[in-house]
Amino acid sequence: MRYCINCCIHLLPNDLHRQCFRCRGPDHNNQKCPVCKGENKIPLYTDSKQMKWLAVLEVRTDHCESWNGFFCLRKGKLCSLMFGLIVMTLVMVSYILTGAKHGLLLIPSPFHYGAFASNPSLMDNESLSDMKDHYQPSKMNISYVKDYPSIKLIIDTITSKIEFITRQRPDLEELRKQEPHMFSVIPNKFLPNSKNPCWYEEYRGNTTTDPYATNSYALYSKRFRIIFDYLRKVFWNHLYHYKGKHYRLRCLPHFYIIGQPKCGTTDLYDRLRLHPEVRFSASKEPHWWTRKRFGIIRLRDGFHDRYPVEDYLDLFDLAAHQIQSVLQSEAVRERGKMNSIIIGEASASTMWDNNAWIFFYDNSTDGEPPFLIQDFIHAFHPNAKLIIMLRDPVERLYSDYLYFASANKSAEDFHEKVAESLQLFEGCVLDYSLRACVYNNTLNNAMPVRLQVGLYVVYLLDWLTVFNKDQILVLRLEDHASNMRYTMHKVFQFLDLGPLSEKQEALITKSPASNTRRPEDRSLGPMLPTTKAILRDFYRPFNTKLAQVLFDDAFLWKRT
Repeated sequence: MRYCINCCIHLLPNDLHRQCFRCRGPDHNNQKCPVCKGENKIPLYTDSKQMKWLAVLEVRTDHCESWNGFFCLRKGKLCSLMFGLIVMTLVMVSYILTGAKHGLLLIPSPFHYGAFASNPSLMDNESLSDMKDHYQPSKMNISYVKDYPSIKLIIDTITSKIEFITRQRPDLEELRKQEPHMFSVIPNKFLPNSKNPCWYEEYRGNTTTDPYATNSYALYSKRFRIIFDYLRKVFWNHLYHYKGKHYRLRCLPHFYIIGQPKCGTTDLYDRLRLHPEVRFSASKEPHWWTRKRFGIIRLRDGFHDRYPVEDYLDLFDLAAHQIQSVLQSEAVRERGKMNSIIIGEASASTMWDNNAWIFFYDNSTDGEPPFLIQDFIHAFHPNAKLIIMLRDPVERLYSDYLYFASANKSAEDFHEKVAESLQLFEGCVLDYSLRACVYNNTLNNAMPVRLQVGLYVVYLLDWLTVFNKDQILVLRLEDHASNMRYTMHKVFQFLDLGPLSEKQEALITKSPASNTRRPEDRSLGPMLPTTKAILRDFYRPFNTKLAQVLFDDAFLWKRT
């Protein structure tokens, strides 16, 4: 007996024989059947027993209905297509939600992009003021326009907006309100018999207490854990015991190598630490002032718990132990000699990285940070000395790109990223001040290359609003590379370090250079000549101002 599968699936088992038109005999007509009318249905063959629901049945088609397989195939493809679209939609939704959480989405920048024409003749007919009136996202991606005149128009717009305006320095009470804990830990006076800023702090623990148990550097870094394992073993031996109380020596750095990245700060650090009177923090770059005190471990990971100032001071304990030994020596206690050991810190982000301010400080004026790193360093140690190593900002940017880019590095890719970054920077300076753009976290994260790090004079002028000029030593990497002995002597004199033997000096000045360009990066060759010309034009007004501030035309970098 034959059953119409189209009918039977809509009926209960008890109603099959009574209602299914296929069950009414062999003369059933498809054209007359109200259910099967106009359709070619697949007849279902089984024996005379009542069909059980969801049973596995043998299905075969009549020869007159051979086209059914073709339609079933089309339905299968359609279902597969719909299923694929659903899966793709779910993947895209997941990407959007995850990217939004971690800040990875390729979303439009809050700064509008400047439109420009790739045809020079079109640009000649449109003034800068006209372009500002029509300032909207360009339909053409600037990253793929290797047209010097087109990009030059963007640089001209940026140059026309440059103003070096002196910032207002916050008063001490405002700083205290922002960081009350720091001011409660660091005193305003230091030991008179130590060249380095140090003080005694009462230690209330006992011999079983771990002084570094909660140190965030140790918690997040295996390298620091090794250092603190050693410090735990010798910690109790370096305490100062007086009238039944225990005191530990705490120290801040006497000097800071504050910048800039890819300008030779690592090489300077490696040579300077060989001087017998110089000590450094447990690692070259703690990045505490700029990042860790705000809870930034890695920029891509967002914010974590803030590192307290005690964690930062722990990094100088090894040097403090050596200073403590000198202070307890007979020469210092009885003969009135000074401790000559000084401590340095070499985070190359200190000079320029104030990106975290927007998340912590209020009362901003037109997008400018109300407080900068140097405000707090000066508040705690107004006599600190600062060393800045600079290089040609054009070459610095290319070196920075080669060092930090992870894939698809090439001179062409660098050119595209420079062009895109210039467009973003132009969009910012049209609406905000130069300082607001330089310290803008959103803009700096959006730019594919760190153009802003090479605007040396902007940062230097802000540091000079807090520190005196004679407290800052500015060097050039080009001079350091060509005459190492001369630059190192300038540093020794600036820090007022003691004389060296010929052997000690040779060890410092003749050691191989540190942190040089990797072989795989050198194989990529130099940047494109067009890219270099573009960057020369961009950095020229900033270099000119820097040379004026320092009274040294070498900082124009005309010969590099």
